[in-house]
Amino acid sequence: MIIALPSKGRLSEPSLELLNSAGIWIESRDRRLMVPTNKEDIYVLFARARDIPEYVYKNASQVGITGIDMVYEAGVDVEILLKLGFGRAKIVVAVPDNSGIKSVDDLNGRSIATEYRKITEKFLKESNIDAEIVEVSGSCEIAPSIGIADAVVDLTSTGTTLRLNRLRTLHEIMDSQAVLIANRNSINDFNVQALKTAIESVLNARGMVYLMMNVPEEKLDEVKKVAPGLKGPTVMKVESNGMLAIHVVIRENELFEAVQKLKRAGARDILVIPVQRLIF
Repeated sequence: MIIALPSKGRLSEPSLELLNSAGIWIESRDRRLMVPTNKEDIYVLFARARDIPEYVYKNASQVGITGIDMVYEAGVDVEILLKLGFGRAKIVVAVPDNSGIKSVDDLNGRSIATEYRKITEKFLKESNIDAEIVEVSGSCEIAPSIGIADAVVDLTSTGTTLRLNRLRTLHEIMDSQAVLIANRNSINDFNVQALKTAIESVLNARGMVYLMMNVPEEKLDEVKKVAPGLKGPTVMKVESNGMLAIHVVIRENELFEAVQKLKRAGARDILVIPVQRLIF
């Protein structure tokens, strides 16, 4: 199996870190085009995020990680297996701060600079707007200031680049984030499904902790109210008379208050363990 990962940019390191957490890592830090991993039959292909949907569609790689914006822009038929929760951004229409363009309708007869031709064409068609698309390969935010377009369609995460170029958001076209995609003919491949399960288990585990504690039997109901867990706690009898061992998974942001409430309920020997994987 070949996994396509972004070779650079904002998705590159998070993609590699996620793959590592899922149990797959490259044998060398040398990012050649194709590198082996710790799994004998799995390789990583480093490519431009923009090219990855096409590679997966044509089965040059069976799976890949890229932005969902890149998938829509490529317009190819691939399967989105998972949304990965990082690389969040928006594709927006932006115009100069001093522009007379106040609404989407004002784009009629105007020119729009963008790297996202297909997404822009779809947006204009759905909005019944007749505008010229000026296709650029980068830094389209400078287009209005140098007089080649009246507006831009661009990807923004914090809005800082737009503000630095004295642009304001006129309309949000779509949300984007990193996604795991697969070739449709490879979806049921063992390695593809194993990778999906591994990555999904890493995502499920984020923000979760595993609690182990001993609790007096008569306090069980009280403890369940404090830490009900995802599907109820696991309860086991211990050798000490009248004591139960309780194991439960809770959200980490609930831990601060939960531990004190559990102590008040009679819990002791409380052990908190990070959760690496969580498979439902």
